[in-house]
Amino acid sequence: MARVTAPTRPALDDRPNPWLRSLGLLTVVLVGAWLGLLIVGNVRTPVGPMDTTMTLRPSLTGGTKINVSPLGALHLDSHTAPVRLDVNVDQLDPDRAQALVDHPERLSGLQDEVADDVGRGTLDLAVRSCVAVVSGATALGLAVYRRPRRALAAGGLALTLLAASGVTAYATWNPKSVLEPRFSGLLTSAPSLVGNARSIVTEFDVYQKELARLVTNVTKLYDATSTLPAYAPDPSTIRVLHVSDIHLNPASWKIIASLVEQYDVNVIVDSGDTMDHGTAAENGFLDPVEDLGAPYVWVRGNHDSKVTQRYLEGLKNVHVLDDGRAETIAGLRFAGIGDPQFTPDRSGEQETSQELAGARLATALRDERAAGRPVDVAIAHEPSAARETDGEVPLVLSGHLHHQETEILKYGTRLRIEGSTGGSGLRAIEGEHPDPIETSVLYFDRDTRRLQAWDEIRLGGLGLTTAEVSRHLPDENTPGATPSPGTSP
Repeated sequence: MARVTAPTRPALDDRPNPWLRSLGLLTVVLVGAWLGLLIVGNVRTPVGPMDTTMTLRPSLTGGTKINVSPLGALHLDSHTAPVRLDVNVDQLDPDRAQALVDHPERLSGLQDEVADDVGRGTLDLAVRSCVAVVSGATALGLAVYRRPRRALAAGGLALTLLAASGVTAYATWNPKSVLEPRFSGLLTSAPSLVGNARSIVTEFDVYQKELARLVTNVTKLYDATSTLPAYAPDPSTIRVLHVSDIHLNPASWKIIASLVEQYDVNVIVDSGDTMDHGTAAENGFLDPVEDLGAPYVWVRGNHDSKVTQRYLEGLKNVHVLDDGRAETIAGLRFAGIGDPQFTPDRSGEQETSQELAGARLATALRDERAAGRPVDVAIAHEPSAARETDGEVPLVLSGHLHHQETEILKYGTRLRIEGSTGGSGLRAIEGEHPDPIETSVLYFDRDTRRLQAWDEIRLGGLGLTTAEVSRHLPDENTPGATPSPGTSP
């Protein structure tokens, strides 16, 4: 008779370690929950006049981070829990902002409105986050274990962990954290510009008036950009947009991008002072340069540092010119030199004068001509340096003075000085009569590469809704002749 052998049970040493099994399940839950939050765990909601995106993120310290791109971020120690609330300020809604401008009495109820908006957004975020973490953990559990029961256990554990995090955040909620924020990026200068949070609370009536004025100025700026004329493309013309002295005004990028599109610009020339202090913390302000729609030619101004220059050299679509370096871009040959002075650095004497820097640029222009590569446009930030190139180049561009000028130098070189495309920077929104925003579109003949005409564009300051465009012809052009782009209104 055959002997029936009972199945042997696995030895204890062969059984999976329960601690390892638990650790594996916890890893699946955390990774799945994080993926769920990353993919679907965000809520777009209006907060006052702004459109925002709210998201929960895993964190060791908790708290709240308010991102105001491209200026920086605001950090609040609002709670202690393994989740952080991220609020991204996406844009200012023009209709809701205009409503505040038209009815400033609504500012008195803005606090309650913002609180209600945040409350609704947080509730929607809580519901969406629950769905996101459960779905993410369950889906990853099913993919890893291939057992519905284990997958459901992963989803249930994820929901439990999120609920526990919510209870911990509620228990440690610190409403006074808004009075002690931490600033990063360009917002590190916010306390000195608008006062700290405590002064805003104690003098809220004063703050309301300032807020109304700032909202008015910025909103009307966006209105003004939409009134600029557009032109049909002309293949026989090279169009150069000359900007200068942006001084950290983030609204300048919107204006430049609009002009690039409306005027079919081939290349942008920035003659410096894009920054205010030239610190590494300001570098993120430059990132929109990559997406302006045209090559960006840049020289260093006296408010731009070598740190600024190195950062720009690493961005795509940017051409940094210094020490007389020349490049052919969009059919024109440009050469430029950075400003020898750095105004924020007062630690010692500046070694190189503007005249010496201009002389170095002039030498580089002569070398290019001798090599059979004559330069069409030279660039230097300071007009005193630009004047040293007289007789070596048809046109030299500069800035620094914060107003537009044109001058024919002794030996025939035309000097074009640009105004402030940033309206003298972020300080412009503080004054009662802010500086105008100025820029120019230069038209070059594609065959001769000579200047045919230029349009001076002037936005009447951040607080006004005027946009003016004036056409100018070089003296050598026949009076009354119509340049190829057509006449500006």
